Amino acid sequence: MYCRAILMHMIKHSTSPNSATGSHRTSVYIGRFAPSPSGPLHFGSLITALASYLDAKANNGTWLVRIEDLDPPRESPEAAAEILRQLETLGLFWDGEILYQSSRLDDYQSILDQFNKVDLCYDCDCTRPQIKAMGSIYDGSCRSRTRLPADKFARRIKTTNKLIEIEDLVQGHYAQNLERDTGDFVLRRKDGLIAYQLAVVADDDFQNISHVIRGFDLLDSTPRQIYLQQLLSYQTPEYAHVPIITSDQGQKLSKQHFAESIDVEKALALIITALKYLGQKTPQLNDFSDTEALLQWAEVNWDIQAIPKLATISQESLE
Repeated sequence: MYCRAILMHMIKHSTSPNSATGSHRTSVYIGRFAPSPSGPLHFGSLITALASYLDAKANNGTWLVRIEDLDPPRESPEAAAEILRQLETLGLFWDGEILYQSSRLDDYQSILDQFNKVDLCYDCDCTRPQIKAMGSIYDGSCRSRTRLPADKFARRIKTTNKLIEIEDLVQGHYAQNLERDTGDFVLRRKDGLIAYQLAVVADDDFQNISHVIRGFDLLDSTPRQIYLQQLLSYQTPEYAHVPIITSDQGQKLSKQHFAESIDVEKALALIITALKYLGQKTPQLNDFSDTEALLQWAEVNWDIQAIPKLATISQESLE
């Protein structure tokens, strides 16, 4: 444990982020919506966008949009522009410039280099069948290897036997021991692409994000992100994980499951339906003639504590 403490100290004092970091963060609310450009917005992503937007605006905060374009094989060339057009048509106007993760590859690599310098990472060429045979927890097979892998390899971060706890603004208390519950996790994939866990931590700090409102499916990855934040001396944002919407077949609405794009021509009805799923007060459709007035009303009446403390909500449950 003493050696680990030294490593922690080294990484904290050797990392030099390119922006004002959490250590200089003020109490100003900064939220964000971070879609992947693998397709247009569907109703599930609208729920997350609306929740993050209203929570930011209800707290007199800033709402940013980040495009998580780090996985080219899964992305559509037109999707990012389409997502932004949909947000604008819905009246969900963001503050400041759009951040594209693809513009920050050097920053992610810099953090990886810092971890490498203090021996917090190692190479792993375990195959998918090998990892599947381990169960849900990576067993650290490659931690003690003395030879570099001959073929493509991932880069994993070493975890510790420490409980990481969260007080989620919606779901309440949540905790994980990373060593026992997930094992060492990937920061750079075998194909050379930066993993979500590293990029999201780097970008949330880069943008001084104070509040992260997102889907329940990302709750179990939050302790991994907090662990990286602690290693890098970044402040941890407040987290709120809202229920994800499932289809009639019980599948999460996602682009992988071919969820339909939202029809922004029905913006008023979409927003009112989304408010209902989020447990908020809902006006009548004919009470408003435009989304600006509706969103202002929703902002005044926003109550994050009214969001259901559920993992999923079926689309058919509120129809």
